[in-house]
Amino acid sequence: MNHIIILSDSGFETASKIKIAIGGSIEGLLPRCTKAEVGISDLKAHLQSCFEAGEPIIAVMASGALIRLVAPFLKDKQSEPPVLAIAEDGSSVVPLLGGHHGANDLAREIADAIEGHAAITTAGDLKFGIALDAPPSSWVLANPESAKRVMAELIGGKEVRLQGNCLEQAEWLTGSVLPIDDDGDVVLTATDLPHEVGALELVYHPQNHVLGVGCERGTSSQEVQELVSQAIEMSGIARGSIAGVVSIDLKADETAIHSVGKMLGRPVRFFDAATLEKETARLINPSDVVFTETGCHGVCEGAALAASGTDGELILPKIKSKRATVAIARSPKPLDITSYGQGRGRLFVVGIGPGQEAWRSPEVTRMIGVATDLVGYTLYLDLIAGISTGKTRHDFDLGREEDRVRHAMELAGEGKDVALVCSGDAGIYAMATLVFELFENGGLSPVAMRIAVECSPGISALQAAASRAGAPLGHDFCTISLSDLLTTWDAIQMRIKAAAEGDFVIAFYNPVSRRRRTQLAHAKEVLLQHRPDDTPVILATNLGREGELVRTVPLAKLDIEEVDMLTVVIVGSTETRTVQTGDGKNWVYTPRGYAAKEGTKIKSEAAE
Repeated sequence: MNHIIILSDSGFETASKIKIAIGGSIEGLLPRCTKAEVGISDLKAHLQSCFEAGEPIIAVMASGALIRLVAPFLKDKQSEPPVLAIAEDGSSVVPLLGGHHGANDLAREIADAIEGHAAITTAGDLKFGIALDAPPSSWVLANPESAKRVMAELIGGKEVRLQGNCLEQAEWLTGSVLPIDDDGDVVLTATDLPHEVGALELVYHPQNHVLGVGCERGTSSQEVQELVSQAIEMSGIARGSIAGVVSIDLKADETAIHSVGKMLGRPVRFFDAATLEKETARLINPSDVVFTETGCHGVCEGAALAASGTDGELILPKIKSKRATVAIARSPKPLDITSYGQGRGRLFVVGIGPGQEAWRSPEVTRMIGVATDLVGYTLYLDLIAGISTGKTRHDFDLGREEDRVRHAMELAGEGKDVALVCSGDAGIYAMATLVFELFENGGLSPVAMRIAVECSPGISALQAAASRAGAPLGHDFCTISLSDLLTTWDAIQMRIKAAAEGDFVIAFYNPVSRRRRTQLAHAKEVLLQHRPDDTPVILATNLGREGELVRTVPLAKLDIEEVDMLTVVIVGSTETRTVQTGDGKNWVYTPRGYAAKEGTKIKSEAAE
C-alpha cells in the first residue's frame, strides 16, 4: 500500500491528487491534520513501520526532514522501499530511496499526474530510462556486483549486445533505448540456463520455473535439499530461474520444504488437494496411493503444474529419494509465484509494553508493520493506531480471550500475517500461553494447526512499575495473579502463603475487580504476619499512559480502595527499603547483598 503522508492540512490537496493517480492512504500528523483519512500520533514510529514492511512512503514534506527521519532505518540498499519527498505545492517530486525498486518510476507517474518535476538523479535512468541493477519483478540479476562497472561503460559510450535463449521474454531490454549493436562490447544475457559470465556482461534469469516438492512427515531437510539439488542439475536450468517452491497445503508446516525455500532464497507456496487434483490429466506419474493419502493423484508434479499455469509443462517429471519427491515445471513467461496458491500463515504474538511508544521494542514494531491483520482488545489496538494504518483490525472485548486467540490463529491459517496484540509482555498473564494451549488441546481447523508462530517480548507491567519506583526487584521475587477466574482461590491462597514465608518480593497482578475486593485484603493480612508494618508497597496505575500514577505506602496502611483493575501492586520483602536522593525523591530498592559481602565495600558482580 502507498502511504501518502502530510504534516498539515495545507498538503492535503497535493496528497489527494497523488492518491487519484497511484492509490493509497492519506495519513496526517495529529493534531495538525484534520482532513487526512488516518491520523498519525508518532511520525517516526509510523515511518519505521511502513519502511520495515517494505511499503512505499510518499511524504508531502521537505526532503531534508524526511531524510533525517528515515536515516536510522537504513541498512541494506537492496531491500529499501521507495521513499519520495513531494513539495507541498507539487512542483517537485524527489525519489530519495529505492530508485531502482520503483521509486523513479513512481516519481515520474506522480509528476505527470500533479504537473510537477520528477527530480531523477540516477545516472542510468537519466540517460537510458533503465536501471540495469534492478530488473523487473520475476527477473533476477545473477551478478549484481558487476552492474556498476557495466553501467559506467555504457554511460561512457560503449554499445551493448543482447543475447540469450530468453531474450524474447525480456521486452524491458529489447524495447529500451540502450545503444544496441550486434558487435557491442557490453553484453546483456537473458537466459534460464547456467551461464559463464564474461568481463563486461550482466546475466539475467527469468523466474520461469517452479519446483514442486513432496515428502513424508518429518523428512530431514538434508534429504530434501539434496534431492532438489539433484533435480536442478538434471534439468539443466539455472538456480536463478526458479520462481518458487510449491507443495500441497498438508505440508505447510513441513520444515524440510521451507528449508528448500531458504536454500534457494525463494518463496514457498501451497495448494489444496482439490486444486492439485485438477492437474491429474497432465501428470506424468499419477498415483492412486498418493490420492488415498492426500486427495490428489500427484503432489510434486501437480503443484509444479498448478503454479506454472495452463501453458506450463513438466521439464523434469517426479524423481524420488527414500522419503521425498521433486518435479520441475517451466512456464513460457516469468512468474510472480506469490500470486499462486497460499503462503504459510504467520502469527506474531506481540507485547506492546504498558502502552508508551518508547517502551515498545523495534522487533514488535516490525512485526506489526509486516502484519496484514491485527487482533486484540480494543484498548490495545487503539494504543498502536499510529503504526497500524491500512491494516484490518479485529477488536474484541475483555473476557473473550479464547475467542480472540482462536480468531487470530484461524486468520493466520488462511495464509495471512496476523499480529495478536497484548499489553505488557505477551507471555506474562497474556495470550501467548493460550496460543499453545489451543495447539495442544485441539479444536482448531487443520490449516490453523499448521501456522508459524513468532513471539516477541514486551516490557511487562511488573518491570515498568519497578523501574518507576526504583529497584524493588533487585533480589528474588515472584508474581501472583489474584484473579480466581482461571485459578482456584485455594491455589492462590497457598501461593500467597508460600511467597510470604519465602520472603519474596511479590508483584500482584489483577489485584481487584468490580466484583472481587477481598483477595488483596487477604494477601495483606497474610504478609503482615511475615514482614514489618512499614514494608514498602508500590502501587502503579496507568503505566506509560496518560494518568500514570506511582506511589509508595507502608504495608500496614495499604488501602484496598485505592487499588483498581489497572494497578500493579509490588510488596517488598523484609530486606526492601527506601532511600532519598539529593533532589528529595524517595526510591524503593531491594539490596542484592553487595554491601554485606565485605563490610560496606560494594564489589562488582564481575568479581564474583
